[in-house]
Amino acid sequence: MRVNLISPRSPVASVTKRDRAVQFSRLSLTTVAALFPSDTDIKIINDSLDEIDFDEKVDMVGITTITSTAPRAYEIADEFRKRKVPVIMGGIHPSVLPNEASLHADAVVIGEAEGVMDRLLEDFRSGNLQKFYSSTERPDLSKLPLPRKDLLYGNKFYREMDMVQTTRGCPFNCDFCSVSDFFGRTYRTRPVQDIVREVELLKNRAIIFFVDDNIAGRPDHARELFKALIPLKARWFSQASIIIARDKELLKLAAKSGCKALFIGFESISEQSLKQVGKSINRITEYEEGIKRIHDSGISIIGAFIFGFDSDGIDVFDRTIDFIERNKIELASFSILTPLPGTRLYKQFDQQGRIFERDWAKYTCGEVVFKPKLLSVDQLQEGYYHARRRISSYNSIFRRTVRFSKTSLFFLPINLVMRKASRASLKKTKQRN
Repeated sequence: MRVNLISPRSPVASVTKRDRAVQFSRLSLTTVAALFPSDTDIKIINDSLDEIDFDEKVDMVGITTITSTAPRAYEIADEFRKRKVPVIMGGIHPSVLPNEASLHADAVVIGEAEGVMDRLLEDFRSGNLQKFYSSTERPDLSKLPLPRKDLLYGNKFYREMDMVQTTRGCPFNCDFCSVSDFFGRTYRTRPVQDIVREVELLKNRAIIFFVDDNIAGRPDHARELFKALIPLKARWFSQASIIIARDKELLKLAAKSGCKALFIGFESISEQSLKQVGKSINRITEYEEGIKRIHDSGISIIGAFIFGFDSDGIDVFDRTIDFIERNKIELASFSILTPLPGTRLYKQFDQQGRIFERDWAKYTCGEVVFKPKLLSVDQLQEGYYHARRRISSYNSIFRRTVRFSKTSLFFLPINLVMRKASRASLKKTKQRN
């Protein structure tokens, strides 16, 4: 059987080959590929990098999609179905809007694929493919096959960074996040020995991204993992909550195991905003001390901030930048609050009649799709652009990264690359709009 697994390109403007390749190492399709029989001829296609040959003779096409890539995913699916090629669709967006996705697919996988692929493939072989497949039980992470990374080896972008998953889900349940619904509001961990075995098999351990939504969501598991990673002498980064800073021992172990940076969702510097979206676990009063503890341990920070909360006024953009620069956060990521389908935020804004845009291609977290409370739509959009421009200025970059710290200096060239990509993408986005 010949199968093509496709990741649709993002509507976000890409300006460099490196920029376009960011998505390439995602684990979703390599994980799905591992669920097929070993004799299956599988090709993984990244629509951002590869040309899709719609006339290629294949028996099945699988497409994974998030909300912003859904329009392109549907376009790809429709082209293959015109040629009588069966299309299976999965991912977060089809899982929350399966009826919509079913208009473009022969079958829709709702939720995680591990619990349904055997049944789906059996039905496919017998010509009895069902419209929807979902599992009533969450997959046991101790029984997962290793992702088919061999299908990616040889791509020059993939070699730069390897990705490994150690947990699924998040112990928190923020209103704006689609992770909790997709993973059933559970937090599951893989056996540490399985993770170590996967890391040992990696072709490149120069830098590893543990793709967890919160690698330290269970501190006992994180401790065991970090201790096991120490002998491997790998360098890695991942995502974690700021509350990791409360555990000095855990921070010390993370650094000793090779952690160079943590992506931390601060989201806002306003208590009101955090309360609005159910992220009261973050305490603004602990932010600065937490940042200092993480920096003192030798770990850099990639800080994530969201604009557009109901308590956000016109001063929120500069206040957030000042906070980032004052605390020397090495890299900053900004988003516009986006009511993604399936989230409580979407239901709330929908009921309030505040959503004015239903074109999923605009749900990139970089475009305003709802009516803010204290800001106009234009003020929120321009404020977001202003923050991105200011944080990518030479003055801001050097202020945040040039100091006596190996990890902070590591982010100096990354910021300079991001400056070029950010400013070019902003220019392209404005031209497109």
